Amino acid sequence: MKTLTNCLRRDPAMVKPWAETCGQIRCLVEEKDDAAAEVHHVEIQDAKLHYHERTDEFYYIIDGQGTMTLDDEEIELHKGVVVYVPRGVKHKAKGNLTVLTICIPPGVLHDVHELE
Repeated sequence: MKTLTNCLRRDPAMVKPWAETCGQIRCLVEEKDDAAAEVHHVEIQDAKLHYHERTDEFYYIIDGQGTMTLDDEEIELHKGVVVYVPRGVKHKAKGNLTVLTICIPPGVLHDVHELE
């Protein structure tokens, strides 16, 4: 990590991934960075169904294809697709996906409510 006068640069290759609800996650901008949002690089295969009470999420599909369940709907995902998931919506992604997730406000890792 390199901090430049109120800016942040973080390379995903330099961040050790760990397993969580959606898959292998690399936190690129974390709650402790005191930014307006969190940014995660996530490798998803079969996420667990979950929701967030206080957090909105944007998923940008960097690579791969699959599906996402949003409450009772299923949508297709592929490279370049963006999905907005408002707080309270039950969701999970399936497939072989590399995703950039933007979480607003910060603190999403304390706001994961697994349903399976």
